[in-house]
Amino acid sequence: MINKIWVAMLVIGIVFAAFNGTMAEVNEAIFAGAKDAVAICIGLISILVFWLGLMRIAQVAGMLRGLAKIMKPIATKLFPEVPPNHPAMGYILSNMTANLFGLGNAATPMGIKAMEQLKELNGGVDSASRSMITLLAINTASITLIPTTVISIRMSYGSVSPTEIVGTTLLATTCSTLGAILIDRYFYYRRVRGGRV
Repeated sequence: MINKIWVAMLVIGIVFAAFNGTMAEVNEAIFAGAKDAVAICIGLISILVFWLGLMRIAQVAGMLRGLAKIMKPIATKLFPEVPPNHPAMGYILSNMTANLFGLGNAATPMGIKAMEQLKELNGGVDSASRSMITLLAINTASITLIPTTVISIRMSYGSVSPTEIVGTTLLATTCSTLGAILIDRYFYYRRVRGGRV
């Protein structure tokens, strides 16, 4: 579906530019955007490699395992249908830990694996289970201690103080995560009361 939306936007933009005689500006914007995208990607690589390296060191040192143990009681309350020792729980904890450190790129594969395991737990049914909905809500809102991707973007654009957003990001993501959990639980209990479990 998203591919169709992008194609429609592209076609509409080109047709609109052709009728208005602004194709030269469109071409210029395309090449300028491509150049900026490459510059941003190269700038992001160094920061992400650094943070992913630190995450690997933390993993080898057992810090991530310790953090996962701390988060496990919370995760078992949020995902009561998932057995504590099921592989899905491990992927969920890895996803939450990576998001905590602002490593969305590292969190995504773990989230996908968690969804695959949750689908198996749901009997392979194509409709989303309660746990899948909860994971999606938490993954999207996710509390972030260190917004590494945003910091790297700010650094690549020459920000004087790229880390000044850490406090506000922590506050905003805490509020968004609490909001996501409350909304998730509200709709779940409303559905249970309505007899549609």
